[in-house]
Amino acid sequence: MTVLVRVLGELSVVAEGQPVGLGPARQRCALAALAVDAGQVVPADRLVHRVWGTQVPRRGRATLHSYISRLRQALRGVTGVAIVRRPGGYLLDTQGTVIDLHRFRDLRSRAHAEPADEPAARLLTEALELWCGEPLTGIDGEWARTQRDLFARERLAAEHELTEARLNLGHGRDLLADLAARAVEHPLDEGVASQYLRALHQAGRRAEALEHYGRTRRQLVEELGIEPGAALVEEHRRLLATAPATAPDPVPGAGAAAGPGTATPRQLPAAPGVFAGRRAELDRLDEVLGRPGGGSVAVAAITGPGGIGKTWLALRWAHRHAHRFPDGQLFVDLRGYGPDGTPMDPPDAVRGFLDALCAKPGRVPLDPNARAALFRSTIAGKRMLLVLDNAADSAQVAGLLPGSGGCAVLVTSRNQLSGLVTRHGAHPLRLDPLSAAEARAVFVGRFGEARVTGQAPAAEELAALCGGYPLALGIVAGHAQARPQLPLGALVAQLRGQGLRAFDDGDPAASLPAVLSWSHRALKAEQVTAFALLGVAPGPDTGLPAAASLLGLPRDETATLLRQLEQASLLDHGTDGRYRMHDLVRQHARDTATAIPERVRAAALSRVTDFYLHTAHAADRRLNPHRDPVLLDEPAHGTHLDPPVSDEIAMAWFDSEHRCLLAAQEQAAARGQHRVVWNLAWALEPFHRRRGHLHSRLTVWQTALDAAAHLPDPAAHILTHRLIGRAHSDLTQHDKAINHLHQSLTLAEHHHDRVNQAHTHRTLAAAWAQLGNDRKARDHAERALHMCHALDDPVWEARAHNAVGWYAAQLGEHDQARAHCEQALTLFRRNEDPEGKATTLDSLGYIEHAAGHHTRAITHYRNALTIFRDLGATYQLADTLDRLGQLHTTLSQHDLAHAAWQEALTLYHHQSRHHDATRTERNLNSRHRNRPD
Repeated sequence: MTVLVRVLGELSVVAEGQPVGLGPARQRCALAALAVDAGQVVPADRLVHRVWGTQVPRRGRATLHSYISRLRQALRGVTGVAIVRRPGGYLLDTQGTVIDLHRFRDLRSRAHAEPADEPAARLLTEALELWCGEPLTGIDGEWARTQRDLFARERLAAEHELTEARLNLGHGRDLLADLAARAVEHPLDEGVASQYLRALHQAGRRAEALEHYGRTRRQLVEELGIEPGAALVEEHRRLLATAPATAPDPVPGAGAAAGPGTATPRQLPAAPGVFAGRRAELDRLDEVLGRPGGGSVAVAAITGPGGIGKTWLALRWAHRHAHRFPDGQLFVDLRGYGPDGTPMDPPDAVRGFLDALCAKPGRVPLDPNARAALFRSTIAGKRMLLVLDNAADSAQVAGLLPGSGGCAVLVTSRNQLSGLVTRHGAHPLRLDPLSAAEARAVFVGRFGEARVTGQAPAAEELAALCGGYPLALGIVAGHAQARPQLPLGALVAQLRGQGLRAFDDGDPAASLPAVLSWSHRALKAEQVTAFALLGVAPGPDTGLPAAASLLGLPRDETATLLRQLEQASLLDHGTDGRYRMHDLVRQHARDTATAIPERVRAAALSRVTDFYLHTAHAADRRLNPHRDPVLLDEPAHGTHLDPPVSDEIAMAWFDSEHRCLLAAQEQAAARGQHRVVWNLAWALEPFHRRRGHLHSRLTVWQTALDAAAHLPDPAAHILTHRLIGRAHSDLTQHDKAINHLHQSLTLAEHHHDRVNQAHTHRTLAAAWAQLGNDRKARDHAERALHMCHALDDPVWEARAHNAVGWYAAQLGEHDQARAHCEQALTLFRRNEDPEGKATTLDSLGYIEHAAGHHTRAITHYRNALTIFRDLGATYQLADTLDRLGQLHTTLSQHDLAHAAWQEALTLYHHQSRHHDATRTERNLNSRHRNRPD
C-alpha cells in the first residue's frame, strides 16, 4: 500500500490515492506534532504544548489522549503508519511510509553529497516538487507558525541551492522570472541578489545587473546601515571585469529536470511576440492589480469584441508583473466563446487549478461548492495571479475568485460582465481598436521599419482595413512577413476584394471571421436578427429611435435588445447615446445579414429610411416654415416617427444624424427609390447651407439629379440643376455653376415655370457676383425681384430685395441699396423669417460701413450675429464675422478685429472654405504687421 503523510501543504494522510479523515484542527495538530519527529518519541507534555501553546485547557492531557485514540482509529486500516504508545509519550511509526518533510530533507542531503551540478539539480528539483502550498495549512497556533517559518527557511535554502546549480549549468535566462520574484520578496537577501546578478549577466542584461546591484547596496546601507558582504561584492567585481555574456553552454536536458515543478504553478502562455500601444490600459491595470493585498481581491475585467486583443493585453501585463506574484500564476481558457460554443463548467476549471496546485485526485471533492471551497483554502494567504481568459459571463467567473486578499484576478470576456462589476467590485476595462500609430508599430515589429516606411501609403491603408484589431493586424502582418518580396499594395488589393475572408487563415483560433462568429452563437434568434440588421443600417452609428424603426419594435424592446448586444461586445453605446459597431464587427454583421430573408431585410431598410425621411422633413419644416413643403408617402408599417419639438432639437437632430441621412440617400439610390432620394436632398438643403457642409450639399444634389431624371415632375429637374449650380458657386467652381444654372433657367422657361425662373435668376446673380461682375449680378437680381413681386410671394420678394440691395452696394449705390434692404427687412419681420432678417441686417451692416456710418454698421452686424448664432447658421455667421473684423480694423479696434477674424477663420476651416480661410489668415497677418506698438 502506497501511503503519503503530507506536511508541506495541507496536513493529510493519503492511502492508495484516498484521503484519510483526520478530524478537527486540534486533532490534526497532534498528528502533525508527531509527524515532524516521526520515528522519535515525543513526550506528552511537549505534544500538549504543540497543540495548545500556553492556552492549555483544564483537561488538556485527557483531551490529548482522546485525540490520539481517534487518530489511531482513523489510521487502523492504513498499512505502514501507526501511532505507538511509549513510556513518557507517543511515537509515529512510519515504516515504508513517505512523509514529505523527511523525504524533502533526505533529497536535499543527497544533493549536498553530489559532486556534480546536474545530478544535484535533479535531486533538489525532486525535493522542491514535494511542496504543495503553505506547510501545515489549516493548523493554527504558535508551534505551527514556528514550524512554518522553519520550513520556509529550508525551502528558501533549497531553492538557493537549486538556483546555484542551475546557474553553474548555464540556465540563467530560464531563472530570471523566479529570481526577480525572490528579489522583490527578499530585497535584503544578499544571496538572492548575487544569484540575480549572475542570471541577468548570463542573459546578456548586464546593465540591469549593475542597476540591481546599486539598488541592493543602497537598501542595505539605508535600512541596515551595512555595506554588501564579500560574496556580493565579488559578484559585482566579476560583473564589471567580464564581457556582457559569461554563461557556460547549457547542459543538454538539464533545464527540464531543474524546473520548479507544480508547487509554484507558472501557467501563463507565451507573452505576445510583438506588442504595441495600450499604454493607458496597461497603466490602468497597474493601478487596479499592481499591488495585491488587503482584505479584498483585486479584479480587472477586460472586455471587448473578438479579435480586439483582450488576451494579448492580459498576457502582456501578466508577464510584466509575474514577479509580483511569487506563489505562482494560474491561467485557464474558460471557452466562453469558441468553435464548439460550449463554455467550460466552473468546477472543471477549479479542478484544473487544484491539479496545478498539487492536489491529489482523492482529495478533490465531487461537490462543486466543496471543490471551490478547497480551492479558496488552498490559495488563502498566497500572492497569486489568476488569468481567467475568454469568460462567458459573470456567473462562470464568480466561483473562481479567491476568498481573501493577496491575489489578483485578470478576466477577459466579450461579455461586459456587469454582474462581476456590481457584485464583486471588478474594475471594467473596455478595449477600443488600436490607433493608426499603434497599428503601424505592430507592422514595424513584424516586418520591419524599412518596409513600412518604404511603402507607407499601402501600409497605412492595410492598417485602416484591419480596423485597429490586433488579430487582423497579426494575420496581415503574418502574410507580409512570409512573403518579403510581395508589395504591400497587393495585400491591400486582396483585402479589398475578399473582405473578411482575407482574414481567414484556416485555423479557427487565428481566423477573424471564425472568432467573430463565436460571439453571436450564444445569442437568441431575435438578437442575431437585430445584430445583422444593424450591420446593414445606413450610416456609421444609430440612435434608439432609428433602431426601433429598423427593427420594427417598440422603443423599450429595442433598448433591451441593444443592451444585450452591448453586453456581448457586439455593439458600443457612446456617451452621446448612439450605438456603434467597430468596422470589422459591422462587416461580420453584414455577412450575417445575408442569411436573413431578403423580404425581412428590405422591410427593415424601408422602415428606417422612412424614419429618416419623415423626421428630416419635420425638422426642416420647423426650422424653415416658409419653405414650400413636399408631399410624402405614408411611412412603412412599423416606422416610429420622432418629430423634433423645438428649433434647437431640430438642428441637433440634423447634426447627430447627418452622416446617417447621407447614407440613407445612398442606399435609397441603390434600391431605385428615386422620390426618396430627391426628397432627402430637399430636406437637407437648408441645414447644409446653414452649417456650411458645402461638399455634402453638392454630393446629395448630384445624387438627386440622377433620381430627378426618373421623376415625372419637371420642377424637380429644374430645381436640382439650380441647387447644383448654387453648390458649385459656393465652392468657387464657377464654370460648372453657370452651366447648371443656365440649364435650370432653360428648363424653367421651357415649362413656363415662373417660380423657378425667379429663383434661378437670383442664384445666377450670386454666381456672377463671385466672378466679379456685380452689374450683371444686379441685373439678374432685379429680374428675380420683378418676378417674385408678380408672384405675390412676400418672403421670396424680400430675398430678391436684399439681393438687389447687396449688389447695388457693391456698385457704390448706397442709398438705393439701403432702400431695397430696408424694404426686405420690413417684409422679413412681417412674415417672421429670422434667417432672412439676419441676412438683411448683414447687408445693411455692409452698406453702412461703406457709407461711413460705422456705429450703425456695428449695430446691424451684431444683431445679425445674434440671430445667426441662435439659428446655428454657421455658414452665414462666418461671413458676418469676417465683415465685422474689417469694420473694426477701419476703426483701429485691433483686438476686436482679431477676435472676429479668428472665429471666422475657425469656421472657414471647419467648412473647408479654403479661399476664405486664406484671405482671413492674410488679414490677421497683415494686422499683426501693421499694428502700432
